[in-house]
Amino acid sequence: MDSALQSFLSAVPQAAAIWLTILLLLAVAVVSARLPRATTPPAPEPDENPYAAEVESAVAEASVAAERRRAEWLEAQQAVDAAWTAYEQAEEDARRIGAATAFPLMSRRRKPGENVDRQRYLHRAATELCRTQDLSIGQLNDVYAHRGWNPRLHPVQQEAALHAAVREHRLEAYRKVVAAEQAAWRGAEAAAETLRDLRAEAAAARLRGPASQAADQQWWSEQWTGAELPAAA
Repeated sequence: MDSALQSFLSAVPQAAAIWLTILLLLAVAVVSARLPRATTPPAPEPDENPYAAEVESAVAEASVAAERRRAEWLEAQQAVDAAWTAYEQAEEDARRIGAATAFPLMSRRRKPGENVDRQRYLHRAATELCRTQDLSIGQLNDVYAHRGWNPRLHPVQQEAALHAAVREHRLEAYRKVVAAEQAAWRGAEAAAETLRDLRAEAAAARLRGPASQAADQQWWSEQWTGAELPAAA
């Protein structure tokens, strides 16, 4: 009796250890089952219509180019408005200062060195106008070389001549920015037309499906081989 009891008592710790091991393994299995498993993303399926994908890629580039061309045109429009405002101001100043020369100046004997002072005044005034971009470099060179300019005139007359030159310069600048704006508009229109054509072709290629690849590639070759697609840069 005593030996049987001793055997039973010695087996209890072993059984408890086995049950604890089983429970621990079950807990580890449950936790592992609940942890998210790292899955490898499936490889993208190849496009069954590579021609349509190619045209769609060109559409993305053409869209960026069209947006850039339109932004350039809008910027050119602002330059036109600014140039016209500058010309109107120059026209008003030239008319106002020119009115002062309508009255004859009193003729008197000039003091020694007065012609030199008048020449310095002309050069200084022209240089300042060129610094503010109211005169061009070419016009300033003409002033210093006295090509079409009389440095002995009275400062009032020189002022009128200078502002007439400013008006001429501003008008020429306006004409240049108008030409640039028209060129920017033509570029924006061409880019928009290219984008419309590519979008239509991309949609049609998707509808036709991959069965018409040969005809599609021939169309692409005829339309765009040798032609420059709009750059996205």
